[in-house]
Amino acid sequence: MESGPAIFAGVVFALFGATLLTWTVTRVRHREPVAHGVNPVASATLASLASVIMLGLGTWCLTRV
Repeated sequence: MESGPAIFAGVVFALFGATLLTWTVTRVRHREPVAHGVNPVASATLASLASVIMLGLGTWCLTRV
C-alpha cells in the first residue's frame, strides 16, 4: 500500500520533467523565447535545470518502490 503514492509521484515528476525538457529544447531550436521578458539564456538554463531536477526526483521516487 505504501508503494502506490511513490509510483504516482515518480510518474508525475518524470512526465513533468520530460515534457518541460522537450518543450524547452523545442523553443530553443526554433529560436523562440522560453519565457517572455527574460534573458533567453537565463530562462532556457533555468527551465532545463528544473526539468533535470524533476527527472531526478521522478527517478528517486521510482527507485524507492
